[in-house]
Amino acid sequence: MDYFPLFVKLKNQPCLVVGAGEVAARKIEVLGKAGARITVIAEQLGPSVAALQSALNLTLIQKRFSADDVLGMRLVISATNNRATNELVAAAAENHRIPVNVVDNPDLCSFIFPAIVDRSPLIAAISSGGASPVLARILRAKIESLIPAAYGRLAQFAEEFRLLVKQRIKQPSQRRIFWENMLHGHVAELVFTGKIQEAELELKSQLLLAEQATTKGEVYLIGAGPGDPDLLTFRALRLMQQADVIVYDRLVSDGILEMARRDAEKIYVGKQRSNHSLPQESINELLANLALSGKRVARLKGGDPFIFGRGGEEIETLMQQGIPFQVVPGITAASGCATYAGIPLTHRDHAQSCTFVTGHLKDGSINLNWKQLAAPNQTIVIYMGLVGLYTICQALIEHGCPPDHPIAIIQQGTTQNQRVITGTLTDMPRLAEQADIKPPTLIIVGTVVSLHEKLHWFQSGQPPHS
Repeated sequence: MDYFPLFVKLKNQPCLVVGAGEVAARKIEVLGKAGARITVIAEQLGPSVAALQSALNLTLIQKRFSADDVLGMRLVISATNNRATNELVAAAAENHRIPVNVVDNPDLCSFIFPAIVDRSPLIAAISSGGASPVLARILRAKIESLIPAAYGRLAQFAEEFRLLVKQRIKQPSQRRIFWENMLHGHVAELVFTGKIQEAELELKSQLLLAEQATTKGEVYLIGAGPGDPDLLTFRALRLMQQADVIVYDRLVSDGILEMARRDAEKIYVGKQRSNHSLPQESINELLANLALSGKRVARLKGGDPFIFGRGGEEIETLMQQGIPFQVVPGITAASGCATYAGIPLTHRDHAQSCTFVTGHLKDGSINLNWKQLAAPNQTIVIYMGLVGLYTICQALIEHGCPPDHPIAIIQQGTTQNQRVITGTLTDMPRLAEQADIKPPTLIIVGTVVSLHEKLHWFQSGQPPHS
């Protein structure tokens, strides 16, 4: 983050604009909307700036800029086409620790102007950090189309009742839930259609019910997908944004955690081989206890919670204790990683079926139906199989698979760190060791692996190996 996003109150605050051309006029208009007291210094005054004088009560001074002109100012903008003047303005402001913006000169700026979506008192600002102002304006246009003008009216409505709700609902988390319900539901629709009195009556009615209601939490069991944040479902994102607590495992990427609510408590419960931060039974009880305390809990699990994710065990505990829950499916690693590696799980010429198995070792052995897995014309996807890779390859050969049968290992699939190693059952243990493959990984066995060379499309930070 090169710039910290911050909204500054400029009402009745002195601000200086150096320059009086068309660009300066646009900056003056923005400052005027914020209620600033604006002084303009320029040797020549353009017509657009002169036209704004009476409307914004500008102080216009025709002279060359000097360093003392910044004294007493809360904010300074230089909008000239003279580099020497711009540098002088920037240096003077910096010397007095006054925020300064030099138009089209990001190297001289201590702050930059964002592209603004104005639904006052609701304001959205988009910035590219000076890298591409045009891109910021394009994104602003997209957001403009998504936020009707009536959202400003809704924000004003909420402001009028903010103190009353705070007085009546003491617990902050419960207030947040109340406002989420009001601003997403029937009250908001009444405000949007201009039925303000009806909206007020409805809000007061809901407020009375909220005061009398007992606090009850909920659990959202969410499949976070194989790693790429873009693969989250809309529903998963919505529930993550409203959760009070995020309980996540080691397969949930940092990019996905960044999409959760900023002030949500985050609890790591990841498991690795022979290193469990919490046993599964403790995780089950943790989810239940958090919900019973009134929290909305998002349980993020890599991939899909019902495919080797032990999600069924977790909701069994919730059902036993009468705790409400939702399950949000996610893209499982088999589908996501295979797709990003360019390996179809089924193909008319290669595989008419696909089997998912876990290669997680238990008591030093892998208990799988090897005879069935070695049958031709199918694809085998093995989760958690890296530690037992040699045993897996040997067992498949012993039960009928050709020694040169294709196999692939996908490391950190769908992410910018994705690696794909292809080989045969005979040489894959050696190849994986040479490549220093580390979890998380997914193993795919079958002749569909031969299509990787032709079909791989995803360009990760490190190109796929083969």
